[in-house]
Amino acid sequence: LFSKLDINDPLLDIAMELERIALSDDYFVSRNLYPNVDFYTGILYRAIGIPTNMLTVMFVIGRLPGWIAQWKEQTESETAKIIRPRQIYTGPTKCEFVPIDRRTRS
Repeated sequence: LFSKLDINDPLLDIAMELERIALSDDYFVSRNLYPNVDFYTGILYRAIGIPTNMLTVMFVIGRLPGWIAQWKEQTESETAKIIRPRQIYTGPTKCEFVPIDRRTRS
């Protein structure tokens, strides 16, 4: 695709080298850890002109139908409840707002 679009992206070269190293490294091979399609997705999105600040949005769009289907299953099923997470927030309840330019790193 990159050659057809006449695109030379150095990130693609880096990603391909990382994949080559991972595929030959005992740590990754012994644990069956291989780059999946998402490994190259960001580079591909850049190549077709999608701004980098939209990469997360594009990643989520592809998963949204599955997430909605799971939610629908959970809410409509009488017997096959998939999950019912119960979480209670235990952090601070009252925090003063500090403008970002006045914040310090912890």
